[in-house]
Amino acid sequence: MRYLTSDDFRVLQAVELGSRNHELVPTQMIHSIGGLKSPTATNRAIGDLAKLKLLARLRNAKYDGFRITYTGYDYLALKSMLNRDTLYSLGTTIGVGKESDIYSVSDGKGQQRVLKIHRLGRTSFKTVKNNRDYLKNKQTSNWMYLSRLAAQKEYEFMRVLYDNGFIIPEPFDNSRHCVLMEWIDGVTMKHLRNHANFKKLYSDLMNFIVKLANHGLIHCDFNEFNIIIRNNEDKKYEYDFVVIDFPQCVSTQHVDAEMYFKRDVDGIRDFFEKKFRYVPEDDDVMLDTEGFGEGYRYAYPDFYRDVKREKDLDVEVQASGYKKDKRKESRDLEAAVRAMRDHEGGEEVEDEQAEEEEEEEEDESEEIEEDYSEDEYSEESEEEPELDLNSESNAEENEKIIQALSSGTQNLKIDKLGNYILE
Repeated sequence: MRYLTSDDFRVLQAVELGSRNHELVPTQMIHSIGGLKSPTATNRAIGDLAKLKLLARLRNAKYDGFRITYTGYDYLALKSMLNRDTLYSLGTTIGVGKESDIYSVSDGKGQQRVLKIHRLGRTSFKTVKNNRDYLKNKQTSNWMYLSRLAAQKEYEFMRVLYDNGFIIPEPFDNSRHCVLMEWIDGVTMKHLRNHANFKKLYSDLMNFIVKLANHGLIHCDFNEFNIIIRNNEDKKYEYDFVVIDFPQCVSTQHVDAEMYFKRDVDGIRDFFEKKFRYVPEDDDVMLDTEGFGEGYRYAYPDFYRDVKREKDLDVEVQASGYKKDKRKESRDLEAAVRAMRDHEGGEEVEDEQAEEEEEEEEDESEEIEEDYSEDEYSEESEEEPELDLNSESNAEENEKIIQALSSGTQNLKIDKLGNYILE
């Protein structure tokens, strides 16, 4: 990344901007948006970016154009945070989730932080795939668009929750599909072997669910995979857990709010029953209702009994379900995260499994050509890479399509391969 020139990033941003309206951005449009001095400079930058798999082509396209890859999108996000001095270096992968990658990073002062990169559309969970009918053609730019919306929404959730005293990582920055947040020294509750006071932990987690609901929000994926237990040996913190993963939160006004609330509660109950054989029951003798479990009146929270609205954070962050939001972005994001919410039992994805799933996605969509061969853009070649806009067979049709794209005409259609067709 450090060896990319300013021209390279201008071209990369040009393709990103063009992707808002086009699945495949015409080369002439890239040059026009990028504003480089000559087409030759644009062609050379495109060639260098294509070799690094930051840009890609669609095979059998009717005109010559490019799309940005997920790696290229990563580069733009990292570059923007680098320019804002919120991030300085990128470390190793520390986790792979259903819809995200987690990296260890650091800022300019050497302070360790965590970078979450949303990658909606990557996983091959059957239950998720069956619900993903809102993007049947699996266009890469659309997955990036949804990943950006999910990251922005998670950052908004984290910022408002952190400012209201909730036990979550401090959010530092957000760019495109990435969220930069505080590093938590600990392990996920899934890998917790023992705990000195698991009964208090149970009660504290149930109180967190209720407190969140009292502020108008339901987590929707509150389980052992999204709770980190701190290494709190010096007793520095009042609570030894931190909650993560918020893009799928909904309002307590959501039509399915009671169901999501109960599922979060049941997730904690099931974990403590399996891990600690802890199954508390209601005790009418006890009068204390400030907690849940052994020693308290109630064994676990109830949506209608325990939720009493104190604040309207769901309205502040426009959470799903707080009202009928007619914005297109809100509808798109709701369709995407619905599959995440409806997927029960947040399973972890190991690195090897994630790679196999990515290979499956590539096999299913053979029309995508991710990179160029080394022969096409050889370092030893002194000739400028040729972008075949003017082949004898397609020159006239290419020119008409590019003119139509530039003028914004409506007589264009896209076939199943992503090719533009003039009516």
